[in-house]
Amino acid sequence: MLASAMLWLMLMSISLHAFAQVAGTVTQVSGPMMAKKADGKVKILSVKSEVESGDTLITEKNTYALVKFIDDSEITLKPATTFVVEKFTYQADQPDADQASFNLVKGGLRSLSGLLGKRSKEKFSLKTPVATIGIRGTFFTAEYVGAGSYTVPRSPSSPAVTPAGTTLAPGLYTSVTTGQIAVSNPAGTLTFAAGQFGYTSSFTMPPILVPTNPGLPFKPPASFSINGAGASPSTTASGKSGNVDCEVR
Repeated sequence: MLASAMLWLMLMSISLHAFAQVAGTVTQVSGPMMAKKADGKVKILSVKSEVESGDTLITEKNTYALVKFIDDSEITLKPATTFVVEKFTYQADQPDADQASFNLVKGGLRSLSGLLGKRSKEKFSLKTPVATIGIRGTFFTAEYVGAGSYTVPRSPSSPAVTPAGTTLAPGLYTSVTTGQIAVSNPAGTLTFAAGQFGYTSSFTMPPILVPTNPGLPFKPPASFSINGAGASPSTTASGKSGNVDCEVR
């Protein structure tokens, strides 16, 4: 009986591993990054590491990381970000099964739509603590500033941003480069087009349009590019090979 139970557990473990859905691959990373797996295990990620549905991705305070998904979409994570790939499903010949569900727990990201976002826009959702973001075939940034606020750096890259030293209120900040996004919560929905900036203060307050860039920095290493073409995919920013995962038990 005991032997049968152990065999059953081994088969279940193999089966769960076999059916783990690969959602994408880390193509660039500038520092420490980890993934908390659905089963609770933690892996240190590097270039060429696979990202699966159910993974919680965590970047350290100086780490930018670019993940390329199987539909050619890209998400670049900012430092000190926690991002959950709740479910990502894409097959070229099965559009009805498309799904891209993410959760930005804290920190910021830049998202570039891929094939799923072009043919199944309604199947994309990015949850945050105060609102959910939907897309219209888009290149956008989003950052959730938690309690404790955020102070704009004293050397902003553009004079059009919020003055350096300004303290930003907690909430969700968004900007759109191309396409459109729709930011929604129980208090309302607002659509933002290219060149527009948005702010949502809480789950009970509607999104609003803000006139200028609030000044949140997004400065990945020079090797990072908009479409992921840049540094060799076989090296990290330090130039060292980074294609071996380390599992933390």
